[in-house]
Amino acid sequence: MTGMDKAKPFCIAKRDVWEAYKQVKSNQGAAGVDGQSIEDFDRDLSKNLYRIWNRMCSGSYFPPPVRRVDIPKGDSGATRPLGIPTVSDRIAQMVVKRYLEPILEPVFHTDSYGYRPGKSAHDALAVARRRCWSHGWVLDLDIKSFFDEIDWSLLMKAVRRHTGCKWVLLYLQRWLEAPVRMPDGTLAERERGTPQGAVVSPVLANLFLHYVFDLWMRRNHPDIPFERYADDVICHCRSEAQARGLHQALEARFAECALRLHPEKTKIVYCKDANRPGTYPEQSFDFLGYTFRPRLANNRHGERFVAFLPAVSKKAGKRMRLRVRRWRLHRRSDLDLEDVAAWVRPVLTGWVRYYGKFYPSKLREELRTIDAYIVRWAVRKYKRFAGHTLATWNWLRSLKRRNPHLFAHWALRSTAG
Repeated sequence: MTGMDKAKPFCIAKRDVWEAYKQVKSNQGAAGVDGQSIEDFDRDLSKNLYRIWNRMCSGSYFPPPVRRVDIPKGDSGATRPLGIPTVSDRIAQMVVKRYLEPILEPVFHTDSYGYRPGKSAHDALAVARRRCWSHGWVLDLDIKSFFDEIDWSLLMKAVRRHTGCKWVLLYLQRWLEAPVRMPDGTLAERERGTPQGAVVSPVLANLFLHYVFDLWMRRNHPDIPFERYADDVICHCRSEAQARGLHQALEARFAECALRLHPEKTKIVYCKDANRPGTYPEQSFDFLGYTFRPRLANNRHGERFVAFLPAVSKKAGKRMRLRVRRWRLHRRSDLDLEDVAAWVRPVLTGWVRYYGKFYPSKLREELRTIDAYIVRWAVRKYKRFAGHTLATWNWLRSLKRRNPHLFAHWALRSTAG
């Protein structure tokens, strides 16, 4: 190391900046307020990385504003704000995230699943499914505008409990205070919250809720299991009275920490099944793109019974169908069927891998719309099918038998599991 490097107040290895860059590049992502893409950044890579390293080491790194994008949220016409930092800022944030993660990971609760190495949404769903069988009631929590409402002083207090590293604390504070460039070009100052879309936000959100919720539950309600994926939380209760008591206690707890539970979206749910035949107004809840509710299933002897199970949610199904409609498959008579299949394969495979994990027959039902478009495509492309819709459906059925893997959803099981 040269004398000049030694004079810098903070010691950050160039290797850490390089590793952070590689992670940011693999995640891709849109350009921030400066309009610079990953490809633009790569054109002068060594100079750009040196600048980040030099400024972070000297304490002179100041984050640019975060670009605000509003993305649709469900079918209501409401939107969710997303904050997109610049490529350079994502790399700087990744340096801090890579520093914090190994310190915080061993501390976090087993049932916190969101944005954690070695844990996935499917893990959270599998545990929730199992616990719904053994617990008759669920408290489904919805934290109102969680990412926008995080209290900075409480958050930084939590960070300081785990590290005294000066440059980490300095840059986290600067990122929290960075203004937001609104879609109309104006700059908005912020007083709380951490932008969804920022690289450090997931680890900060997990740390905040670790103290607000996970540890509080372990201390006060060790007998009530839960699954938490970022700010999506499901608690399993033995009775309606226990769920109501927990709801009241959590309202008070979240208020203490400057957060609020959404009054309409937070609800108590009865997990009705063959062994729990009672009635209750709420008998379903959504979690991570799946709806849990009573469904027909087969036992190991092939007999049908009612179980409380997850399957792809209506909202997710509607989003998928809208996307399929935008493809306008039936108009692509310039393509062969193999070309059509190759074109849609990446998206379909992603849906099948995620939404086909539990109760795949429901996903197959949701994606039948694709088959209807293929039939319309065949009728337009081949003269022999013109005016013969039934014959075209017969052709499609025989094609599925011959080549069941041509379209990813064709291989989904038709019986519930």
